[in-house]
Amino acid sequence: MIVGTAGHIDHGKTALLQALTGQAGDRRREERDRGMTIDLGYLYAALEPQAALTGFIDVPGHERFTHNMLAGAQGIDLVLLVVAADDGVMPQTREHLAIVELLGIPRALVAISKCDRVEPSRVQAVREQIQTLLAPGPYANAPHIALSSVTGEGIETLRQALLAAQREVLQRSTTGGFRLAIDRAFSVAGVGIVVTGTALSGLVAVGDTLMLGPQGKPVRVRGLHAQNQVAEIAMAGQRVALNLSAERLALEQIHRGHWLLAEWLYAPTQRVDVDLKLLASEPKAFEHFQPVHVHVGTQDVTGRVALLEGSSLAPGERMFAQLLLNAPVQAVKGDPLILRDQSAQRTLGGARVLDPFAPTRQRRSPERLAQLHALAICNQLEDSLPALLANSDTGLDPQRLERQFNRPRNTWVLPDDVRLIDTRQGPLLFSAVRWEALKAPLLEHLARFHQLEPDQMGPDRDRLRRFTGTALDRPTFISLLDELLASGAIVASGPWLHLPDHQVRLSEDDEALWQHLQPVFEQAGFDPPWVRDLGHDEAAVRLLLCKMARLGLLHQVVRDLFYTDTMIHRLAAMLVQLAAQNPVIQVTAFRDAMGLGRKRSIQILEYFDRIGLTRRFGDKRHIRLDNALAQRTDH
Repeated sequence: MIVGTAGHIDHGKTALLQALTGQAGDRRREERDRGMTIDLGYLYAALEPQAALTGFIDVPGHERFTHNMLAGAQGIDLVLLVVAADDGVMPQTREHLAIVELLGIPRALVAISKCDRVEPSRVQAVREQIQTLLAPGPYANAPHIALSSVTGEGIETLRQALLAAQREVLQRSTTGGFRLAIDRAFSVAGVGIVVTGTALSGLVAVGDTLMLGPQGKPVRVRGLHAQNQVAEIAMAGQRVALNLSAERLALEQIHRGHWLLAEWLYAPTQRVDVDLKLLASEPKAFEHFQPVHVHVGTQDVTGRVALLEGSSLAPGERMFAQLLLNAPVQAVKGDPLILRDQSAQRTLGGARVLDPFAPTRQRRSPERLAQLHALAICNQLEDSLPALLANSDTGLDPQRLERQFNRPRNTWVLPDDVRLIDTRQGPLLFSAVRWEALKAPLLEHLARFHQLEPDQMGPDRDRLRRFTGTALDRPTFISLLDELLASGAIVASGPWLHLPDHQVRLSEDDEALWQHLQPVFEQAGFDPPWVRDLGHDEAAVRLLLCKMARLGLLHQVVRDLFYTDTMIHRLAAMLVQLAAQNPVIQVTAFRDAMGLGRKRSIQILEYFDRIGLTRRFGDKRHIRLDNALAQRTDH
């Protein structure tokens, strides 16, 4: 069990722990000189001879060091709220209590200290103050123990209360990746760099590789202590000290607030969706985009809060919000956060992480708010997944879900109606119903494209994606298209996509113009006119002939020179006949057979090279018999 103190400055927290454990808490010279705890203190003691070691974290009570108190309060099992009988409830008593309530620490004991200095009536008055303070919150039934660290009165009663609580503390789940928020880093002669913190999840063993700090530096665990004892393995809920090694690892690189994580969990983020609660004691409403200090683990970062359900939040109320942070953090769903004001002088409220990978767009949409609602009421991945998928048209990244819930994929139990879609950028989870629902709008947009562009075979993949205005990224859209192509709902003609019954047709104006031009091309034979010589508006003619080429009725040999499909087939047959006489086709032989000049002959041969009828080797060519055009010609 890990016990953390809380309470106002000079209410006897450190002296109480010394009386309870026999160990001095303030070990720093400046703390002894000033008679005041400045930073976190760590003690380990067995509460009775055969009991397991209990870890104690002593926190400073001065308001200037609340950030240190916050670093020590993360991950404790029980808070020991200390209230001096002579002072009674004081400002830091209230703030520390608000913090531990917002952090969701499950158990509390109240020690009424310095009872040797006051009359019993004063102790009773302070007890009533405390009862009134605790009544609205989760610690209303917490035991109150009057004691004195000087005379020893009540210390044994407190010890027995702690032992009873220790027997009730459940072992934390060790599923998921290892997470530790560093609160100290130091160097030990002959050992090297050591970091300490409370293990928030998972297991760690000697020899493991972890990711350290915001840069994700790989480090190896050379040795470890769990609850101040040498061990081979440590687990969630324990105070842990890790001896780390890595190439070019320096103590100056490690600071309080850094994280040690399992390799697969490393995922820094600066945009987090949360369930935010403003303290009822706040004098005014919290405004949208207000600057704050955010405490997560032992880390303190600045940022702003974007409210998602309104422009302000009244004292005592809750609202979904998005944190836009100025530095990366490591967080998983359920992590408690504490928000303090911009000057770090006052605690404003707290929050629970819902999604550490919050979206940049559509963050206030009904679908997104429905997802956040599901995340707020469901603790397990399987419970929230149906609502997450039902409100997502773009799918869910399994790797992000692993990190969001700290659950490896091999532990998931997915509902039957969930599909895993393979894309070129990795798999995505979709509701089977939503995935199928994406297909009908795509087919409708393709049909609309055919209506708007009847003279085109269809769009290519990227043009169709732009035309549909889909929110799907390109790899997911391609996977959706591939399913439609495999089912025959869409047909591909080369790069062009179209519905199976789509037939290209010209507009009335184009049909009329082609009626004038068609006889000219048929009479021209192997020597069709150039666009400029056709006697109509040059741009209109060029556009029509390009459309005809897309339809396969004409062939664009070079710019502004088009052959009819019939003429191209006759020229291809001529080449095949020449190849039957001599497999090596010479330009001169083709020129003589066609009866045109060398330049035109080369233009036509290069066109056949491009469409794969011929293969060129220097100035010689061979027929490619596997080409469809060669197979369709008469030999």
